[in-house]
Amino acid sequence: MPELPEVETTVRGLRPVLEGQRIARVVPRRADLRRAIPEDLGQRLTGARVTALGRRAKYGLIDTDRGDTLVFHLGMSGRWRVDPSELLPHDHLLIDTEAGRALALNDPRRFGSLDLLRTESLGEWPPFRALGPEPLGPDFTGAHLVQAFAGRIAPVKALLLDQRIVAGLGNIYVCEALNLARIAPTRPAGQIARARLDRLVEAVRGVLLAAIEAGGSTLRDYARPDGELGYFSKQWRVYGREGETCPCGGTVERRVDGGRSTFWCRRCQR
Repeated sequence: MPELPEVETTVRGLRPVLEGQRIARVVPRRADLRRAIPEDLGQRLTGARVTALGRRAKYGLIDTDRGDTLVFHLGMSGRWRVDPSELLPHDHLLIDTEAGRALALNDPRRFGSLDLLRTESLGEWPPFRALGPEPLGPDFTGAHLVQAFAGRIAPVKALLLDQRIVAGLGNIYVCEALNLARIAPTRPAGQIARARLDRLVEAVRGVLLAAIEAGGSTLRDYARPDGELGYFSKQWRVYGREGETCPCGGTVERRVDGGRSTFWCRRCQR
């Protein structure tokens, strides 16, 4: 599934195509993805000017001058294609701009979603209402984790994946950040000292920024809007590297927690 860096990379790829442009045509090619596409989506977006593009957690945001925001989720396999030379069977939404640019939202598995919401009410939308701070934002700090983890005996990895504590973190980047911070994924979160949590915050930010710079990680069908594949997977410290050597010289191990693979090194992560 595309994680935060992949969504951020997507938004950055769409920005030069859409920002400031007026939408000339919107064509939904099916009625639903993971859930129904708003029936009035085409009517409300056609003629609107895109004022900004952003991201909240793993959702992309396209704001318009009509006070509406198109919220998209890429699901397991979604990606935007820019100026496609031909339409593909799984191009489910088409957008043309008055400047002559074209976009196609392609999603073979149809686990993604499209919602059109009033911009002023985005924070009250149920998927956003309970989200924690953005990991790249100013509110994600060691002090925040101290408060969120206080008295908790659940493993730190599980709580970092809890979107109510921090928004947008996924399995790959939590494994990488915990390794970089030298914290065992199984350590009870409430027992981690403040200094180590400060280090964990910096590790999370460092891993995410490096992944964004690399265009994300390529998993299954994910690709950037320009068609290029992300290559952060070549920089993975532990994820997907069971039996290989950790940067510390130890051996990467794999365990399964809550149905997810956890990759870590018991030599340096404590």
